Amino acid sequence: MNQFRGKTALITGASSGIGAEFARQFAALGCNLVLVARRVERLEALKKTLTDQSHVTVTVIALDLTQPKAAQTLFDKTSSEGLDIDILVNNAGFGVYGEFTEIDWTRELEMIQLNITALVQLTKLFIQSMKSRDFGHIIQIASTTAYQPTPLYATYGATKSFVLAFGEALNYEIRNTNVNCTVVSPGITRTEFFDVSGQKFTLFHRMTIKESEDVVRIAIQGMAKGKSSVTTGWLNALLAFSVRFSPRRLATMVGYWMMKNP
Repeated sequence: MNQFRGKTALITGASSGIGAEFARQFAALGCNLVLVARRVERLEALKKTLTDQSHVTVTVIALDLTQPKAAQTLFDKTSSEGLDIDILVNNAGFGVYGEFTEIDWTRELEMIQLNITALVQLTKLFIQSMKSRDFGHIIQIASTTAYQPTPLYATYGATKSFVLAFGEALNYEIRNTNVNCTVVSPGITRTEFFDVSGQKFTLFHRMTIKESEDVVRIAIQGMAKGKSSVTTGWLNALLAFSVRFSPRRLATMVGYWMMKNP
């Protein structure tokens, strides 16, 4: 993948988990990086490691993308510093676990802002310069919950369904350019997701869990091939595909029992 050497990748949610792994693997490919997250101390530590190991340029931007004006602020900052973003990884996001009627609205609104609004706005802002340069890649992180209604993650799953539909539609719209949009749908991944969401590990989680290194490797390979959608792991891909042949009520019931805390 020498075509990425010297390109600049912007990664949101880069302080841990899948986002930090995207930073490591893009740095190994020779990409310069713009790392975005709230926890600046983690970003700075990652920057030091990557610059020492891969000798790439790393820019750190501490920003809370749950805030309504944050996406525009991020775009303005990269523009003012003369950074042309060749690869945009919309990785930042979180889930809130539980009954919809019991979840705090403020927390849910932050999730919608981050998982949908910031993602769409960042895509809108950065894709224009990609089209003008006739080169660019966008990775949108969805989830296997995007493929069916998921009780106990009702709103979170719906945000990821939006990301899946939005990303695939966008990729078709720009099919005649050298810009592509790849939606990546990980299943259960060993990250801080469950610490944030409040869910406990289930037997299903233990059976299907993947490491972030594998998820990111599959994502970058899919992006490089110009795929519109990638589901990480053969079992996750099989489960996502099988939903097409299940009645919606049955898929919803199965989703509930797969997510229900033991």
